[in-house]
Amino acid sequence: MVKYAFGLLALASIAFAQQPLYAQCGGVGWTGGTTCVSGAACTRLNDYYFQCLPGTGTPTTSTPGSTTTSGTPAPSSGLPFLGGVNMAGYDFSVATDGSFTGRGVNPPVAQFAHFASQGVNVFRIPFAWQLMTPTLSGTIDATFFARYDATVQVALSSGSNPYVILDLHNYARWNGGIIAQGGPTDAQFTSLWSQLAAKYKSNPKIMFGVMNEPHDLQSVPTWVSSVQAAVNAIRAAGATSQYILLPGSSWSSAQAFPTEAGPMLLKVTDPAGGTSKLIFDVHKYLDSDNSGTHADCTTSNVDVLTTLVAFLKANGNRQAILSETGGGNTSSCFTNLKAELAYVKANSGTLAGFTVWSAGAFDTTYILTVTPNADGTDQPLWTQAVKPNLP
Repeated sequence: MVKYAFGLLALASIAFAQQPLYAQCGGVGWTGGTTCVSGAACTRLNDYYFQCLPGTGTPTTSTPGSTTTSGTPAPSSGLPFLGGVNMAGYDFSVATDGSFTGRGVNPPVAQFAHFASQGVNVFRIPFAWQLMTPTLSGTIDATFFARYDATVQVALSSGSNPYVILDLHNYARWNGGIIAQGGPTDAQFTSLWSQLAAKYKSNPKIMFGVMNEPHDLQSVPTWVSSVQAAVNAIRAAGATSQYILLPGSSWSSAQAFPTEAGPMLLKVTDPAGGTSKLIFDVHKYLDSDNSGTHADCTTSNVDVLTTLVAFLKANGNRQAILSETGGGNTSSCFTNLKAELAYVKANSGTLAGFTVWSAGAFDTTYILTVTPNADGTDQPLWTQAVKPNLP
């Protein structure tokens, strides 16, 4: 939880041990160490986050308000910093076992222009696998695809060329069976991505979200093989310029990534060449059990994201996107989510951006809603925590 720093705490923090490279060393609410190891300088990235970055000279002590700056490193992928929102609806009634009933709900189209006018440059649009292909390995359903694509096209035209993430929201499952682990085969899984990639191969603003929140996998290495199969299928369909989002395990956990799926996903290759268009897909909520089901936030996740950033930098300067995070319209979330997103923005060379959960077809009573009110005003969480950290 972010705490406000008082004078005595600030004085006491001077006695803390030196912070390692890439660790936090200051910012609003920071009560830990404020000096860096030799060879690193405590650098102000924004009011909420000072970080030990490589630098020459003696270690530097930070204080809130310091004007030391090193600028933001350019992303290795060439992506601009992405800030946006999930537009839920076509995923409604997908259960965590990958089962589905219903028809989905179209996200209100007016929301795209509303958010784009405020600086949003990425929309994540979830969908149920069973809506897109009602049978495994079957042809994409023309009626549903017309609905989905109409939404995608509205999103693409809603501002100055936003990116759109196509998010397969099935938890690595189809009706209870895990992909390549007792459920659908890799061939059945990749059939969907082959067809979608063929439809969108001419638009470089499309991003392919391979799968939402794989969890409770029997074999993480087997899942990584399934991810590689999806990447191969997308490229083979002619979609060679688009970014592909690679999900890990444990609900796409940002915390688990460096020790679970991350080391294996680093080895996924891109038939189009290089790895700059393969972005890791991570999630992290801010409530007490990381479930995204409580209105209050108990952490800013800066410690978790700091570990993730260090892992990615140490392994080829790879990038990840925080495609799900969020909180309730409560003071604890105004503070914590703002600090989290400020950290993401300050580390945009490694963290490509974020999409907050959620707007779209959710009404304004949903516990994590950022859906605009009927009069066009925004939720306080959006105005206080999200909007200040948009690109």
